Amino acid sequence: MFCLPGRLCIFVADMNNLPTLLIPEKIDIESKQVLITWNNKGGQVKQLGKYWIKDEALTTQPIALYGNQTFVLVLAQLYSVALISPDDTLVSRLDRKWTKRDITTKTIALITEQDFPTFIKPVIPKIFIAGIFQNKTAFEQVTTGLQSTEEILVSSIVTPILAEARSFVLNGEIKDIALYEGEASLDAGKVFLTDFLLARKVDLPYSVVIDIAFNETLGWFILEFNACWGAGLNNCHAEKVIDCIISASINL
Repeated sequence: MFCLPGRLCIFVADMNNLPTLLIPEKIDIESKQVLITWNNKGGQVKQLGKYWIKDEALTTQPIALYGNQTFVLVLAQLYSVALISPDDTLVSRLDRKWTKRDITTKTIALITEQDFPTFIKPVIPKIFIAGIFQNKTAFEQVTTGLQSTEEILVSSIVTPILAEARSFVLNGEIKDIALYEGEASLDAGKVFLTDFLLARKVDLPYSVVIDIAFNETLGWFILEFNACWGAGLNNCHAEKVIDCIISASINL
């Protein structure tokens, strides 16, 4: 059972009786692994082209969503599905013990020349390309046309990042973890992440993807949080993370 803020408690889908999985018509190799695993476990998968057209047959059965943000958000509204997602500003509220860097949430209007050089990422994904900006002029070039009230994450720069790893977590348990960039001790990364989950100093979603990164001086640190309904496998095994994907869609 899972309780959403401001809502009654509702039951998560039975893991032994898979809901119908809705995914985009065009998928990559890793999404195909999810599809195959779902079928192998006896579940049904529907690949949707014109996904914005409601299929009444899908309103009478439990469903799970997996795909890009636009695809999932449209379907969630069509079929009354609540999505389990991390707060996009959560990483800025973590203790420095876990982030190994200073991270603050600001608006575009509050950025000053004194903030640079710095790493900046939009709170709303992909409204501009995140990266290291050397000065305010360079930042203004990529944010032209955006509202000055748009929230951004401003972070001190960590270089070099030697490795990055993705983990799928369900109810505080690491279901799988894998390197997707560079090389470092994944065992040490898993120990770090386990310590973070045991500390539970912040409210994590029941189902969440946590990316961690490694720097030789700082060690492993929390990079960012993502939703299981939209995160790529990044070398994690589909059969190990199916429960995370199922739990990220709550049928109301």
